[in-house]
Formats: sequence, structure tokens, C-alpha cells
Amino acid sequence: MGYGVKLKVWGDYACFTRPEMKVERVSYDVMTPSAAKGILEAIHWKPAIRWVIDKIHVINEIKFENIRRNEVSGKIPESKIKSALKGNPTDLYQDINQERQQRASLVLKDVCYVIEAHFELTENAGESDTCEKHYNMAIRRMRKGQCYHQPYFGCREFPAFFEIVEENVPESYYKGQEIDLGWMLWDIDFENDMSPIFFRAIMKDGIIHLDDLKKVR
Repeated sequence: MGYGVKLKVWGDYACFTRPEMKVERVSYDVMTPSAAKGILEAIHWKPAIRWVIDKIHVINEIKFENIRRNEVSGKIPESKIKSALKGNPTDLYQDINQERQQRASLVLKDVCYVIEAHFELTENAGESDTCEKHYNMAIRRMRKGQCYHQPYFGCREFPAFFEIVEENVPESYYKGQEIDLGWMLWDIDFENDMSPIFFRAIMKDGIIHLDDLKKVR
């Protein structure tokens, strides 16, 4: 195991969309491991390292809220992009008045988590890539609030704010309880036709332990 970090993340809203919901967005009860990984990669990522999520602490009470949002119904076709790259005159924009649609979403509100994670060196690590080097870089960026892009909770309009935890983890609202949250998305296997990987999420004392869990495709 590489060097570990603890990062507190919080925000007003979050939406970790369940993949089985095809029309309206419905969030999982808590943050998914892939979302936690994305937040860490927004702060510090290099081809030489790979973040691994060990635990997710659910600090605040799980609360949902129904909202409606304007979204676009499609995206710019790949053929138009290829045509523009060849120098052909092409309209690379979307007309919001033509493609606007309203969608209902069941999102989380007033969220707060602590992510415990470590990183491992990958096959792309060079001679100068050491655990100490990347650990110090990650810790420095977390302390200064630096990131490559603003981390977010599932959707870009739901920003995630963060700070490093260097002492005790805040006590969870669910301390003393054990809750079965059902099957949750672990991650997407991009090397095997983008196959989804799921796991059974059990929250004990407000903590979801992710090491040594059975994962299914």
C-alpha cells in the first residue's frame, strides 16, 4: 500500500446518478468510490500514480431534495468535429432554445464526507517518480486548496470544497448504526468495453470500508 491521505469534502448538493435510472436522475444515498477517485484526481494526478479509495466516511445526515434543471437533449455530433478539424466550415455550437429540456432530479443536499485513500505507482512511473515525491505533492496541494479543475459531486454544477484532515476524522451522524445501502457502482472498467463494476455497500458507524470487498460485473 502506498502513502495514505484523508480529505474532507463538502458541498450544498450532490448527485451520484444511479445507472439503472434512464430518464430522470436519481442519486445514490452516498458518494461512490469512482466519484471520490475523481475528486482526488482533480487535486493531484499523474500517469505515474493511481488512486485507490479505502474508506468513505459519511459525516452528515443523508437528505434528499427534488429539483428540476434545464439540460440539453444531445451533444455536438462527432462528424461535425471531424469536419471542422479538416478545415471545413462547420457550426460547432448547440442552440439552447432548440435543444433545451427540463429534467427532474432527486439529489443529495448538505453533504459532507471524509475520503481515506492511498495511491500506487503504475507501470508509467519513471526513475524520478517515488511515493515520497507524489505524497508530498498531493499533501501540499491539499493544504493550499490547489486543484487542476474544480472538484464536483457527480455534476459540474455541484462543486465540492475540500480540506485535508490531519487530526481526527469528524464524528459521523450514523455512529453506532449499520445500514445496508444495497448495490452501488464501484467503477468503470475501461479496459474491458467500459464494463461497470458493482459492490455491496454496508455502512458501519458511518463508514463504508472498501478494501477486500467482493465486486461483481
